[in-house]
Amino acid sequence: MEREQVELEAPGLDRRGTLIRYGHFGRPVLVFPSEQGRAWDYENNGMVDAVASLIEAGRVKLYCVDSYDHVSWSDRSIQLELRARRHELYESWIVNQVVPTIGTDSPGGADIITTGCSLGAFHALNFALKRADLFPVAICQSGNYDAASWHAWGERGHATYFNNPADYLPGLSGDHLEWLRSRLFILLTVGQGDWETNPTGSLPSARATAALLEAKGIPHELDLWGYDVAHDWPWWRQQIAHHLPRFC
Repeated sequence: MEREQVELEAPGLDRRGTLIRYGHFGRPVLVFPSEQGRAWDYENNGMVDAVASLIEAGRVKLYCVDSYDHVSWSDRSIQLELRARRHELYESWIVNQVVPTIGTDSPGGADIITTGCSLGAFHALNFALKRADLFPVAICQSGNYDAASWHAWGERGHATYFNNPADYLPGLSGDHLEWLRSRLFILLTVGQGDWETNPTGSLPSARATAALLEAKGIPHELDLWGYDVAHDWPWWRQQIAHHLPRFC
């Protein structure tokens, strides 16, 4: 399996960001790590091996990136609004540095799939909803999609609203909503076992998000796994191996 690692400038953030590509051909998949994770976490937790057959067959190329959650959503010392503003620097890095790198590496390739587990699932959903022109499919595993539930405090403003799906999804309307209905597909997967309800809130959030998507007519699927399925890597490996072949 081909593996290439590069470091990309990240203006406004505290270090350069790592991007690791796995594979030689196929549909590009942008992988967000779990909370405060690094680009190599997906590999280290067996997720790359879980879809190795797709990579080696030239059906997908994974592009795994760093998070910057430590200076944004996970920094509980600052108000939620400032966390959201710092997240916008991460968004800029993804759109202005990572996406062009993927485009150069996969010229003429299909639209990019986003995916991630836990907080990575939040990123996968948020980027797809905000930039469906770049990311028309999101595979979201065990995410909590309401940033206001993450030990948030302080006043909330525009940055929070426009970076929190639980806030902006109910307000979608008009031509933009019609376009999303024609462009986007969201897959939400979540177990019903340990840690999916407490403390992560992933199960109730997935159900609530699916209900919002349903109300707005945005194509989606809610895939509930069993009561033995925990918020953990062994199950995420099974879920991504099960679902990714559908989209490549």
